[in-house]
Amino acid sequence: MTDWPTFLAALTLALVRVSGMVLFAPFFSSTALPLRAKAVFVGVVAFLLAPLVSTVPQAHAQLGFAALLGELAVGLVYGLSLTLLNEMLLFAGQIAGVQFSFSLVNLLDPSSSIQTPLLGDLFQLFGTLVLITAGLDRVLLASMVRSFRVAPLGAFAFTRLTALAIFRAGAGVFFAAVELAAPVLAATLLVEIAVALLGKLSPQLPVMSLTVPMKTLTGFFILIAALALWPHFIEARFASLLDLAERLISISPAAPHAGLGG
Repeated sequence: MTDWPTFLAALTLALVRVSGMVLFAPFFSSTALPLRAKAVFVGVVAFLLAPLVSTVPQAHAQLGFAALLGELAVGLVYGLSLTLLNEMLLFAGQIAGVQFSFSLVNLLDPSSSIQTPLLGDLFQLFGTLVLITAGLDRVLLASMVRSFRVAPLGAFAFTRLTALAIFRAGAGVFFAAVELAAPVLAATLLVEIAVALLGKLSPQLPVMSLTVPMKTLTGFFILIAALALWPHFIEARFASLLDLAERLISISPAAPHAGLGG
């Protein structure tokens, strides 16, 4: 590429977009990855993509405040849409933690630097493991490259409809989390009902000392049995969020409604 001003402009715009994606996207946003490694990765990807994305039809490889703001918006829309997967797993862990009587057992989440429930961190680790073993990190990279065709450089404009679509997808986090924790919820509820009936039949039975261990053991058993369904569930939610992100950054999105609950 001999046009150096165009190349440097395309490199800068691609760098801004890829940085926004890596900042929030699952797996890549993990604090377990060194910050310098992320910076090198973003720089290498932007350098390799710059000659290609600058030649895409409707691409405007020219530096400007509007172009930089648009590329930053693309990266943030992409990353924030996909980070809803982590929020779904965290909320599902909170629901399961309450049923396991672990509501007061908290850990310091390294990704957000706040206190999070123990099972919330465990669910997020399981989700990251599924992403890696299923190769969804490579799918995310391919979609990131494809985003330059969906929304060419300098052609994206953040609209009110895009913000509303992200809020709707965020509302689906709660429904998806309840779906994921539903087996544990149902099993622990049946245990509570059974213990309550036993308490009515035998008032001398120490109901309070039996409820917590029975709920915890039953919940763990059901959780282990339900792990076989996790890969399909997480892959389906990841695919729906990825499709949502691609439609949100398209130049003329067609009223997206998909999300975690879809």
